[in-house]
Amino acid sequence: MRLGIFGGSFDPVHYGHLIAAECCREQAQLDELWFVPAAVPPHKLDRQLSLAADREEMLRLAIGGQEAFRLCRLELERGGVSYTVDTLEAIHGSRPDDTLFLLLGGDSLRDLPTWREPKRICELATPLVVTRPGAPEPDYGALAQVVGSDRAQEVRRQQVAMPQIDLSSTDLRQRVRHGQSIRYRTPRAVEAYITAHRLYRPA
Repeated sequence: MRLGIFGGSFDPVHYGHLIAAECCREQAQLDELWFVPAAVPPHKLDRQLSLAADREEMLRLAIGGQEAFRLCRLELERGGVSYTVDTLEAIHGSRPDDTLFLLLGGDSLRDLPTWREPKRICELATPLVVTRPGAPEPDYGALAQVVGSDRAQEVRRQQVAMPQIDLSSTDLRQRVRHGQSIRYRTPRAVEAYITAHRLYRPA
């Protein structure tokens, strides 16, 4: 199986996440794509995330109906700071015959050398770098520092293109906090969940 791994806080999930995932599924011919919500993202230690149960349920609502999408609770069950290398090791250990792909944005690719065990990450999974029209070209030089120039060029040839969609979870949270609409920025079921559970509102 060709299995894509998409990690993040998903606080909340939005259409940018979903379209990136679908573009990767289609262009990289993935059999399945797993959304892996983090317990505690290493780069967001200074921010209080929404409850794991809320982020998990919003993801379930968002990916319902796409049979190739799955929700993986591995990092939530493990707890603590969620390191990508640990997650990939666990998935590879349970599915050694699968070919793993790790979804990355251009910013994440640039920062990859600072992650825990970046070389091992790239041994366990092939990075799928997602690009958008008008965005700066991803820094494959950063990847070459980790895996060498030949492998970096191989990854570059597999990069995935997605439409220009200027959405972020930060923006959605701010819009809810200020009483603004998030309609058409996230699936209707997620929007309804946020409203019903009064997420992202001022205390």
